[in-house]
Amino acid sequence: MAFLQLIPSLSLSHRAALSLNPAAIPSPLRPIPAVFSKRTHSLRRNRNSLRCSSSSFSEKYHTNPPKSNDVVELPIFPLPLVLFPGGILPLQIFEFRYRMMMHTLLQTDLRFGVIYSDEFSGTADVGCVGEVVKHERLVDDRFFLICKGQERFRMTNLVRTKPYLVAEVTWLEDRPSGDGEEDLETLANGVEAHMKDVIRLSNRLGGKPEKEAIDLRRNLFPTPFSFFVGSTFEGAAREQQALLELEDTAARLKREKETLRNTLNYLTAASAVKDAFPSS
Repeated sequence: MAFLQLIPSLSLSHRAALSLNPAAIPSPLRPIPAVFSKRTHSLRRNRNSLRCSSSSFSEKYHTNPPKSNDVVELPIFPLPLVLFPGGILPLQIFEFRYRMMMHTLLQTDLRFGVIYSDEFSGTADVGCVGEVVKHERLVDDRFFLICKGQERFRMTNLVRTKPYLVAEVTWLEDRPSGDGEEDLETLANGVEAHMKDVIRLSNRLGGKPEKEAIDLRRNLFPTPFSFFVGSTFEGAAREQQALLELEDTAARLKREKETLRNTLNYLTAASAVKDAFPSS
């Protein structure tokens, strides 16, 4: 049974800081990965000074979208987290091989593959392209990056492993499901309602004032909304990876709804206990 940790309220300040599109909002639960988090306060302090980076990929993607049977080579960055399309990922790069990778990326199309990896599960086959949208290079050759998730991919062949991984990848797209567009809208609206209930109850349990329900979808279509929902499932990286690998929007929304329902049931029980034993 999938189950989430308590989800805090999605702050509007997080939305305003980056975009009105919730798919571009970093989850407030997502920290900068520990292996890259040294002096992370510098990233926040210098965020306004980060240089914007132009990328030929964005233009090529809109005019000639990648097809599922296209095979390309992509540098791969294994991380103990899951990046979703539309998600924002701040990183600090200080390991030598990945500094080398950054020097190459800054001369090319600024995109690399983010793949989930941990000591228990190993390295996944399915990941998400991270495109560098802002960067700052420091005097000691470290980099602060702001990356945005683009399309998903599957690794099909390792080209090389040194000084960093490079793999051949094919692109993943959600296949049309048996559910009609109206059914997808109904599913997405149901997931949003569950998210609002989880946020409300977790705020209550945390002693925070209940706020007016916010619009979590922000007019997103069901597929990008399903990726946004998955990005909020912090602390459940394996569940996030399973959601990323699904190639059916309806199946992803149904799984997210079930996970949120399980979390909601737990929060409801915890809230009842708190009401019954207010001093505990």
